[in-house]
Amino acid sequence: MDHMTPDEFRQAGYRMIDWVASYLERLEEFPVLSSVQPGEIRAQLPPSPPLEGEPFEAVLSDLDEIVLPGITHWQSPNFFAFFPANASGPAILGELASAGLGVQGMLWATSPAATELETHVLDWLAEMTGLPDRFRSDGDGGGVIQDSASSATLVAMLAARERSTDGRANRTGITSRLVAYTSTQGHSSVEKAVRIAGLGSDQLRLVPVDETYAMRPDALEARIRADRERGEVPSIVVATVGTTSSTAIDPLGPIADICHRYGLWLHVDAAYAGTAAVCPEMRWILDGLEGADSYCFNPHKWMLTNFDCDAFYVADRAHLIETLSILPEYLRNQATESGTVIDYRDWQIPLGRRFRALKLWFVIRHYGVEGIRAHVRRHIGLADRFADHVDAHPEFELAAPHPFGLVCFRHVDGDEMNRRILERVNASGRLYLTHTVLDDRVTLRLAIGSPATTEHHVDRAWELISGG
Repeated sequence: MDHMTPDEFRQAGYRMIDWVASYLERLEEFPVLSSVQPGEIRAQLPPSPPLEGEPFEAVLSDLDEIVLPGITHWQSPNFFAFFPANASGPAILGELASAGLGVQGMLWATSPAATELETHVLDWLAEMTGLPDRFRSDGDGGGVIQDSASSATLVAMLAARERSTDGRANRTGITSRLVAYTSTQGHSSVEKAVRIAGLGSDQLRLVPVDETYAMRPDALEARIRADRERGEVPSIVVATVGTTSSTAIDPLGPIADICHRYGLWLHVDAAYAGTAAVCPEMRWILDGLEGADSYCFNPHKWMLTNFDCDAFYVADRAHLIETLSILPEYLRNQATESGTVIDYRDWQIPLGRRFRALKLWFVIRHYGVEGIRAHVRRHIGLADRFADHVDAHPEFELAAPHPFGLVCFRHVDGDEMNRRILERVNASGRLYLTHTVLDDRVTLRLAIGSPATTEHHVDRAWELISGG
């Protein structure tokens, strides 16, 4: 067995960096949506692993010939589906540094820099996006990087469960009929969280929305009252800033007032839209956040930081630690027992954790706050440009407000026509869209987020969609 020597690694690394740079240069050459058939990639792979090691050149060759045809190109300037999953040069290099260091950052003691850099960068993010002071680490709260907003919701659900049962659920199982609430437009991760947390899907209440697809506080309060009258225990509300279907914004202030009145945990999911708050003129989207118990957003969606990287904040970190901390003998150490350090293993589901803060640190230092603001503002402007195209066409209509980089629209001839448009444009390979259903009508979604997307790409997408 031959380990790769530092010099061999250096040479292979140069080749790999060149490969990634070349890929980013050639993005527009590829069909956005992979056209391979199920099983086609596996059919090209050997049935058994190699008995002897292979040269790195062979791996690179198969990367081009086997893997690349099966990639849907999320970084393409013509990728308008789902929400963006940004990558950037600084983030990729930060990920490389993290991989090279190979840190297992479960405890402060296992790499102090991994913990302290993360704490500091999360405080930077709180300052950059204007979060309430209660979410900063110099008070009772603080931030931590989770892998995704789904994990953040689950962690919040578990903390709420423990608070609602005075800690009994961890010791003896759920002894009360706990209830969770989100809007009909809330993310599917909320239902997954109630299942994993042991509440059960039947204990999730989907609250009606208003004409902008935002949660109705009056309907929420009515549901809470009805559940209390039946002997249920309302535990948590998950509000959304920027829903997946249409980027609707739930009214956080009134929802927080209701949660305080009835003793519920309020978690705010701003997975996609939270990055917009880096721009002072967009911070209205977080009005009322000071009343929340927890909050999250994903720099890996719109802040030029590759997946996975969710910024999760709590107003009182003691709730997380009480819910998730287990300290076996093999993890005991002097720093932990001193009570002067953060052990992020107590803020998440798994024990182990990667050094994710490095890539976020690289991004913030490379672009600066103003650079990230310019990135966000440019995409909002491009979304406005696309919406103007829709608004000016007699056969298309806007389906929802568009405060961010997502535009929801549809052809006026109905569902079948919109399905045909979606199938046609995606089959072309020239762009990739997804759809949703709003008011029981098929609605097309165009989400702008790639760093490479320009007015040219938006205008060309409209020409293809509209048949112009």
